[in-house]
This record gives sequence, structure tokens and C-alpha cells, in this order.
Amino acid sequence: MAKFNLAAVRAAVRSPVRSAPAASGRTYNGAPGFARDAKGELFLLAVTNMVGEDTFYEGAGTRDQRYERLVHEVAVADPAWMLDFLTWLRSEANLRSASLVGAAEAVRARLAATGAAQAPGTAANRRMVDAVLRRADEPGELVAYWLSRYGRAVPKPVKRGVADAAARLYSEFSLLKYDTTAHGVRFADVLDLTHPSPAAPWQGDLFRYALARRHDRDDAVPESLAMVRANARLRAVAADEPERLLSSDELRAAGMTWEDALSLAGTRVDKARLWSALIPTMGYMALLRNLRNFDEAGVPDEVAETVAARLADPAQVARSGQLPFRFLSAYRTATSLRWAHALDKALTASLSNVPALGGRTLILVDLSGSMTGPVSRHSRLNRADAAKVFGAALALRAAEPTLVGFDSSSERVPVPKGGSVLRLAESFPRGGGGTATAEAVRRWYRGHDRVLIVTDEQANAHGYGEVTAPVPEDRPVYTWNVAGYRHGHAPSGSGTRHTFGGLTDAAFRQIPLLESGRDGHWPWEAPVRAAA
Repeated sequence: MAKFNLAAVRAAVRSPVRSAPAASGRTYNGAPGFARDAKGELFLLAVTNMVGEDTFYEGAGTRDQRYERLVHEVAVADPAWMLDFLTWLRSEANLRSASLVGAAEAVRARLAATGAAQAPGTAANRRMVDAVLRRADEPGELVAYWLSRYGRAVPKPVKRGVADAAARLYSEFSLLKYDTTAHGVRFADVLDLTHPSPAAPWQGDLFRYALARRHDRDDAVPESLAMVRANARLRAVAADEPERLLSSDELRAAGMTWEDALSLAGTRVDKARLWSALIPTMGYMALLRNLRNFDEAGVPDEVAETVAARLADPAQVARSGQLPFRFLSAYRTATSLRWAHALDKALTASLSNVPALGGRTLILVDLSGSMTGPVSRHSRLNRADAAKVFGAALALRAAEPTLVGFDSSSERVPVPKGGSVLRLAESFPRGGGGTATAEAVRRWYRGHDRVLIVTDEQANAHGYGEVTAPVPEDRPVYTWNVAGYRHGHAPSGSGTRHTFGGLTDAAFRQIPLLESGRDGHWPWEAPVRAAA
């Protein structure tokens, strides 16, 4: 009788975040803990790491040192992977600090490694730096990081990568917006250090003007810099005629930021009229963060409707790169309900990679105390909020969902057909207790086709083995990690146990691949076609 060549045979599948099959340590709460390989640990840490921020179980220093160690190890072993990873981390994952630090540390490790000058992948060093610099203030950020950590001896690949980015990013508007005295490293300091080649004659004039004003030379603004000249004129006129700031066309031509316009106007201009003039010139993130200010100023409904239309536009949502939980933050902060529908549509658009799952799906959302620390010191939201958003989106798209919030205990959350992600995310119980993951799995698993657990993986000690043990081996269990600690609560990478992670929806694309019998892949890799 055949043992292996059976009618229901199914190829084993693999996913990129891989651990040993047996526990090698403990979670912070004493449950069996599974360490990942270096790439898997680095990925989960990077996609949840704001750099320099304490988390519930790890201080900022310890967390940052672990990140640097992993970057050093992987950058030397596989620079091509590191380049692709950092490029994706800054672009699709939209994590600025983690990608910037990652690039600097990767290049440093590559240069320090024995024989690195001759090693394959050396050409990636310059490209790593350039790839993570996507906004015009970031060349200065990277230089400031290097100077503060390693002194003034900046290596050539770092200089060249920063120079490439400066030539690509420095413009009249970016000079007006970002080249301020609030920054220790100004545009001119970057230019003096890296000597980028101007991309066009006007940019050569811009570089010279940036150097002149940094070194307190009273040079005339070149004729080619029309926006800079218009900005100076509008500032001078607005001192006596503040109502000139009510022209959207003048504001745009002068590259006037909303912060500068508000400062110049002071209390001399009606705030509703000023915001109404500024709104057409503002970027997506600025709109999202100022909804409360629009309400408090009394911006008219017809202007608010244009803001709502922009917020809800899927193309603008995609270009903005906002993390999904930012929309929940905006919803909580706004004082008016006139933004609610637009924010719900924007949040839904930001979760386009969350799959529609057939059959019965158990979704467990971790609400424990360790999930309630803020994502960053500047954020009002925490990791539990991010978990609620992902859990709500999964439940609303699943054919037959069982949605549960758990800490020391657990509670089912009703899922209305055609409901709102925002409202469902707000309907979870309060939480704040322990992390009784195994108990939640045992209580709620009833022959479901799959289980998804959104968590920091720091399960309580228990007597049940690893937390997914109650689920049969032929049913997949997917862990979505939102914290990036070293040890996970279950094995990952092969068979039916897989871990993904992050604060965006990118890696959710893996679930349909794995369930179709195809191997998963890193989010920046193209999927391999199934065999015919």
C-alpha cells in the first residue's frame, strides 16, 4: 500500500521567515520561544521598529543594538538581499528611520569586513544609501546619523550615495520647506561634504544659493530660482498685507508651506479663510493630520468635501504611503463626523493586500498589556490598535469569520456584514491583561479552515506546548507579528505554520500563495509561477 503517493497529496510549502522546528528559548512571558534565522529576525524587527523607541519588553538601546547586529550580519553575507530589503523598507513599508539606519550600518559593516573591497556586492554600498533617501531632508538625516555615531570620516560610498540623492531631491520647494535652522545639518553642509553634480543649470544656482545663505553671505537670489524669489516677495508683502496669504495661486507659486503661512498670518487673518486657501496646496499627510484644525477653524463644508474626496481617493492613498493605523488616529482625533466615511474608505484602500478568505477563519487579536505601549513617542496609537485594524479588515473580508480579542481572557467580537473597518476596530474589548494565546486558541478553535493570530508573540507560560498545538497539522496557522521581538510563539517557515509581520498590509499577499500550494516569498520578490 502506498504511504506517500496518495490522492490528497500536497506539496509542503515554505515561507521566508523561518525558525527551527523546536523551541530554543522563551518568550518574555515564559512560553516556549522559537528563534528565527537572521533574515527573518531582521525583517520582523525592521518592519515594526521606529528606532530609538522603547517597547514594552525592550529598551531603545537594546532594540537598536539588536537591529544593528542583524544588519551587519546580513549585509556582509548577502548584500544583494540587503539592497532589495532596504529599498522596499523605505518605499513600500514607508519606514524612514529603520531604512536610513539600516543603510548606514550595512555599508559600515561591508567596509569593515575582511576583504570587503573585493567581495561580491561592493557596488551595492552606494546604491543602498541612495535607495533609502526619498525625501529632501533625508540626506541631512543620514549625514547627521553618521557624524553623531562615527565622526567626520565619512566613507566614499556614503558620500556618493548621499550626493546621488541630493541631486535627485534638492529643489526650490524642498529648500524652502526643509533647509531651516531647526536642522544641524543643512543643505549646504551636505553639499560641502558630498559635492553632488547639479542635474541642470537651475540646480547649480540652487546649490550656490544654499551655500551662500548657510554661510551668511547676502547673495542675490538667482533669476532661475523663481519660487525662492516669489517666496521672499510674499513674505515681505504679507508683513503689511496678510490677506495676500489668502490666494492659493500665490501660495503655490511661492512654495509656501502651511506652517509658514499660519505663522506669517498670526491672528490677523480669519483662520477658516486661510485654511481654505492653504488646502489646495497641501499634501496628503498634511491634510490627514490637520482635520481637527479644519474643524476648529470652521472650514466650510464645500471645502471639507474636497478634502474628503482626496483622502478617500485610492490612488492618493497608495502614493501617500500612510501606515493603515494612521487613519484610525485621524478618525479619533477629528472632532467632526464629516470625515468618517472618507477615512474609512482611505483605511480600506490602504489594506488592499488583505485577502478575501473562503471557508471558516478564526482571527485572534492580542489586546494584552504589552500591546498597549505606543508605537512611537509621537503617536497616540499602540500596537493593539494596529492589531485591531488588521483583525477587523481580515474579518470583514472573510467568508465565515470568528473574530476574537484576547488577553488573560478572550471575547468574541461580532462582525457585521458589509461593516466599517474603523467601527469594527473600535468595537474590541478594552484588554490590557496577560497574553494567554494558547488558552484563546484552545477555547475558540472549532475545526476552522485556518487560524490567524495578530500579536507581539510574547505568550504566557502554559502547559500546552507551543501555542498552535491545538490546531491540527493540516490546518494553517498564520502569525502576524507587530512588535519584532527575538523569540516567536510558534515555529515558522514550513508546513502549515508561518509568520509574517509589519505595520502595513504588504505581507498579507503571502496567504493566498501558501494556500494554493506555492512557496511564499519576501514582499519585494516576484512570486514564482506554479508549475503547469
